Amino acid sequence: MIQRVRQFYRALTATITAADKVWIDQSIPAAAQKLFYAMHPADQYHALHVARTALALADKSNMIVDRSFLCRCALLHDVGRRKGDLDIWGKVFTVLICHFCPCLADKLACPQAEAFWEKPGYAIYVYKHHAAIGAQRLRDLGFMAEAAVIACHHRQPAAGDSPVLCLLRAADERN
Repeated sequence: MIQRVRQFYRALTATITAADKVWIDQSIPAAAQKLFYAMHPADQYHALHVARTALALADKSNMIVDRSFLCRCALLHDVGRRKGDLDIWGKVFTVLICHFCPCLADKLACPQAEAFWEKPGYAIYVYKHHAAIGAQRLRDLGFMAEAAVIACHHRQPAAGDSPVLCLLRAADERN
């Protein structure tokens, strides 16, 4: 619970500095930058922290990883959520309903919102499926390796998971 309160506070105070933007732009190819900057600023801030944490975890581990690939995956791991799909209060709503009423969340989830009253269901859908949505967006741009990692980042750990996926999961959990 404390982790969720910390996430909420970070989301409310999220700021991407000019130096952050330079680092992000150097870390993500131009074709994928549009996906990153289409995310809500709070999600951009979260992804930035996940990337920094993942790189720090890689430095402390004995895993051999491509640091630039790990950084790209971390920065792009939530591109399935765009600004307007799931804002801060939408995320609070979806986290709570998915945690306390998972059956209701499953019933309400809908892959599109044509009417105003469908927006909560769409927010739930995006929250639950953002890994697959983001992976497809990346595949559409030709980022197959990144898409393969991002598609799995919310799945349960399994034997054979790549070091990049393991580090991404650990970093995401800490942020």
